[in-house]
Amino acid sequence: MEKSQRNWKEQDAWGWKEFISLMFLEFGLVIGCIKFVVKPLYSDWLGNELYAGTLIGLNIAIILLSGVYLIALRPKKLSWSEVGVKSFSVKDWKIIITYSVILLVGAVIIVVLTSFIGNSWENSKTEAMQQDATIFTIMIAFISAAIISPIYEEIFYRGFLYRWLRTRIGFTGALILSSLIFTIIHIPTYNVMPVNFFSGVLFALAYERTHSIWPAVLVHGITNGMMVLLTSLG
Repeated sequence: MEKSQRNWKEQDAWGWKEFISLMFLEFGLVIGCIKFVVKPLYSDWLGNELYAGTLIGLNIAIILLSGVYLIALRPKKLSWSEVGVKSFSVKDWKIIITYSVILLVGAVIIVVLTSFIGNSWENSKTEAMQQDATIFTIMIAFISAAIISPIYEEIFYRGFLYRWLRTRIGFTGALILSSLIFTIIHIPTYNVMPVNFFSGVLFALAYERTHSIWPAVLVHGITNGMMVLLTSLG
């Protein structure tokens, strides 16, 4: 057990080909095409940023999870456990709860501090929900933010990206660089970029400490879900 826990941090089955392919998938297809070309089409079609954003989230989830499977796992006959999709210990719930509280409190402090810096770019899905806060729209926003996004983002950014970096540049470098990349992909919501970086660090730490991606998914989902509920009340 100890040997397998140590090895996942020191070696993996991938090379530069898998890394570059998946980064191209993210920055080329997802950001370059899906977010900037397809999303406006969905917005015009549906006439609602919340619905368009949720549909885009589903598209991105399918693309990135398919990419991880077809590029990193299937060619090498690897299971999803290679990207952290494995069970975790009951004692890890302490980490999940602690990190969720730290993230919620830290996010509030960071938002307050950064609110003095100029321009604010709100999330279009959040704005749409606030303008039409019904049980249905809150449910859609909750599913998108607390379930869909946490699952595909944690598998991709922590399960693959953090692990790939962890085996090559070590714990600190992987923690910082994976969190930076996670922050960059959330542009143009500049006002919450510091929160995204802080979140990325905590999610990676959850994966690092538990050896499973699910605690990071749960922290991500719990905090996102709380943010949706608090925003709907506001």
